[in-house]
Amino acid sequence: MRTYDVDTVASKPFQLALLALATLLVLSLWFSATAVLPQLDEAWGLSDGQRSWLTMSVQLGFVLGALASATLNLADRLPAPALFAASALLAAAANALLAVGVDAPSPAFALRFVTGMALAGVYPTGMKLVATWCLHDRGFGIGLVVGALTVGSALPHLLNAVPVFGADPGLPPWRPTLLAASALALLAGALVLACARPGPHVAKGARFRAREATAGLRERAPRLANFGYLGHMWELYAMWTWVPVLLLASYTEAGIDASHARLAAFGVIAVGGLACVGAGLVADRIGRTRVATASLVVSGACALVVGLLFRSPLLLTIVCLVWGFAVIADSAQFSAAVSELADPRFVGTALTMQTALGFAVTLVSIRLVPSLVDLVGWTWAFSVLALGPALGAWSMMRLRGLPEASKMASGNR
Repeated sequence: MRTYDVDTVASKPFQLALLALATLLVLSLWFSATAVLPQLDEAWGLSDGQRSWLTMSVQLGFVLGALASATLNLADRLPAPALFAASALLAAAANALLAVGVDAPSPAFALRFVTGMALAGVYPTGMKLVATWCLHDRGFGIGLVVGALTVGSALPHLLNAVPVFGADPGLPPWRPTLLAASALALLAGALVLACARPGPHVAKGARFRAREATAGLRERAPRLANFGYLGHMWELYAMWTWVPVLLLASYTEAGIDASHARLAAFGVIAVGGLACVGAGLVADRIGRTRVATASLVVSGACALVVGLLFRSPLLLTIVCLVWGFAVIADSAQFSAAVSELADPRFVGTALTMQTALGFAVTLVSIRLVPSLVDLVGWTWAFSVLALGPALGAWSMMRLRGLPEASKMASGNR
C-alpha cells in the first residue's frame, strides 16, 4: 500500500475538491452536442432518430469503453491519475474535432462515440480515486463526484444560453459551445495528472482477472445494488436528454424566450449537484438503502406527472426542478454500495462494470421517449420512465434485508 506525506496536495480535502472539479469540467463534454441540438437541427435537418443518436452515440461509446476497461481491470491495474488524464485528453480532442471539422451527422456520431468511449476512463476512475480517500464518509465522497458530473452535464446548457462573440441570444453558434467544453476538459486532465494522488485506502495493485468484471452480477448483494442502479439509470439520462427539449417546447408554445428555457434546463440538471452531496451526507448516517429508496419514489412520481403540466411553464419548471433534485440524489449511493460490497482489490473494475451496465440501459430509454412523444404527446411520454424507479426501489429494499448490507455506510443499511 502506497503512502503519501500529508501536505496540501496530498491532503484529503484538496484531493476531493480536485477530483470533483476535474469531473465537473470533463463531463461538460457529455451533453455538449445535445445542448446545441436546435442549432444542429437547423444546420443539418436532423431526423428524430438522428437527434436521439447525438446522445446515444456517447452512451454507446461509454458502454463499450467501460466493458473493455472492466474486462481488462484497467482502473485497478493502471495509475489512476494517468488513466483519468489520458482519457480526458482523448475525449476533449474528439469533441473539438467535431466543432472544427464536421458538417454532417454521420461523422458527428462517430466522434461522439469516441468521446463516450474516452469518458469511460474518467468517471469510474474518478470514483475509484475518491474511494481511496474515503471510508466512513464514502457516500459523501462519491456524492461529490456524482454531483460534479451532474453540474458538468448541465454546463453546456448554460454555455449555450449565454451569447458569445456578439451572437444573437435566440440561437447562439454551436461550435464555440463545443470548443469551450473541450478546453475545460483539457484543463481538468492537466490538473489531475499534475496533482491527483491515491489515498490511504488504496488496495495493493491487482493482477489481471477477467472474471472480476462479472462479480457484481454473480453475488447477490452487489447484484441487487446493481439492479437498483439499472432502475435509476433507466430514468436518469432520458430525463436529462429530453426534459430540456420539453421545457423548450413548453416555453415556445407559451411565447417565452428560448434563452429562458435553456437557463431553466441548466437549473433542472445542475440542482442535482446539491442533491448528490446532501444525500451522501445523510446516507452515511442513516443508510444507503433508505436514501436511495426515498429518492426513487419521488423521482418516479415526477416522471408520472410532469407531462401533465406542459401548458403551465411555471409549474412545469418547478416540478422539473424537484425531479432534477430527486433523480440523481440516489446515484452515488449505488456506486458507494458497490464499492463497499466488492473485493477491495477490484473496486475500480466493479464501478466500471456497474456504469457500463447502467449506460447500456440508457440506450433504450433515450430512444423510447421521442417515439412516445410522437405517439401520445408530451403528456404521457415520460411516464414509462417510472418503471425504472419501481425496479430500483424494490431492489434496494431487498438489499436492506441481507446480512451483507451491514458492510455499507459503517453498518447503516
